[in-house]
Amino acid sequence: MLAFHRTLAGATLAAAAMVGCAGCAERDGAATAVQYLSAAVTAGDGAAACEVLAPETRAAVTESAGVSCPEAIIDAGLTPLGAVHSVAVYGQWARVVTDHDTVFLAAFGSGWKVVAAGCRSQGERPYDCRVQGG
Repeated sequence: MLAFHRTLAGATLAAAAMVGCAGCAERDGAATAVQYLSAAVTAGDGAAACEVLAPETRAAVTESAGVSCPEAIIDAGLTPLGAVHSVAVYGQWARVVTDHDTVFLAAFGSGWKVVAAGCRSQGERPYDCRVQGG
């Protein structure tokens, strides 16, 4: 009987750990995309930074600057993001808050892509973002 209770307790803890971690992969994926963007911008690698942008965001950046995406994203004035403080996933959307920025992402078949970056809270008004899709 004691062995059964240990097994049941172990199974309960394992199930609780799995439930407690539901969404962990999504949060990790969103945070990784933001860290990738930050590293690429910091290194001046516009091509790598553009890889993590959502298609509409990439198009908007290119169109508004009138130059290629790699050039436009470097010229956009994004600052190093710093450490990730929080990641919130809402279905196919995510918000990542870092030391210096808030980044919004969308889930695509190829993973999380940035839809807006360089975003600053304006209280009750919508975020003001340096980079965003159309």
